[in-house]
Amino acid sequence: MEPQSASSNPSVPYSSVSSKLGQSDFRRISCTEDSSPYPIPGLAADILHMRVKGGSKIRNLLRFVTARMQGEGRDGNGTSLRQVVFTGSGRGVTKTITCVEILKRKVGGLHQVSKLYYKIVNEVWESLQQGAPGTTMQKTVPAICILLSKDPLDPQEPGYQPPQSFNVSTEDTERRRALLRPAHSPSSQHTTKRLCLDDWTVCSP
Repeated sequence: MEPQSASSNPSVPYSSVSSKLGQSDFRRISCTEDSSPYPIPGLAADILHMRVKGGSKIRNLLRFVTARMQGEGRDGNGTSLRQVVFTGSGRGVTKTITCVEILKRKVGGLHQVSKLYYKIVNEVWESLQQGAPGTTMQKTVPAICILLSKDPLDPQEPGYQPPQSFNVSTEDTERRRALLRPAHSPSSQHTTKRLCLDDWTVCSP
């Protein structure tokens, strides 16, 4: 029996369908997203597209894309990969941003353009009761599209971010190490003795 559409059948209220789907009488059998074009203009048709989902493993995604961006992989023209686009929707939005931030630290000098938009997701649910009709739900979920490029991008494009420097100065590094150094370390004891010699009134009993 053909599934009924919850969005096109006025006799099936959306609220009642949602309550039914929350029970054990239905199970989801498929979930498809609309094939909308990239919200970032001017992208090549053969650009590397990393689709990040809620169940994706960040480690596996980064291992692949880092190798391509660092020159270990080659594109169809025999040149090193210079651009990659990440997309994610729903629960995959957070993982998409995480992948981008980690990749920017691994591969320096990347220009970035980010776009937020919405995607339409179609879910097909079937009834567990014999002979009962199924239903189709159409949802609108938030999505994100992020372009990373070694080549300069248009700084006037909304969502543009220039390359960032993640280098920490030597002075800041030493200061952080001093804060984490145990109090009984030799360096700490040397500092204490030096303070005592400089200001005997502090160290005197």
